[in-house]
Amino acid sequence: MQIVAIIEKGPDGYYSIRSEQKVGRYFFGGYGESVKAAKEDFVVSVRESLDAATKEGTVPPSSFDISFKYDIPSFFNYFDYLNVSKFAEFAGINESRMRAYKSGLAYPGEKTTRKIMKAIETIGREISAARFA
Repeated sequence: MQIVAIIEKGPDGYYSIRSEQKVGRYFFGGYGESVKAAKEDFVVSVRESLDAATKEGTVPPSSFDISFKYDIPSFFNYFDYLNVSKFAEFAGINESRMRAYKSGLAYPGEKTTRKIMKAIETIGREISAARFA
């Protein structure tokens, strides 16, 4: 079963994860002070839902694969080793605006979101291609 999980930072500063997929009548969700904690809670929710569905006679899938989608604050919370100032410079985005996106005080428009995604994809390719001598 493929589960698409959407991670968002809430106005309370906590992170929540929701999904449109469900097993039987059970939906999945997660919540936490960090994205890591919310992901752990989400996985527990999936397992508990599968167990509950089994007990009710619904045949749940034998395995599941979770695909996480992040909002900007959640992305930088989870990948906290990324230097936001350097990332902003690399992506060609104003540093103070990037900090506002990271904190959730502002949200990038479509064009800026594409710039952020392009920078993330470029970094991913470059890291994947790196080799040690």
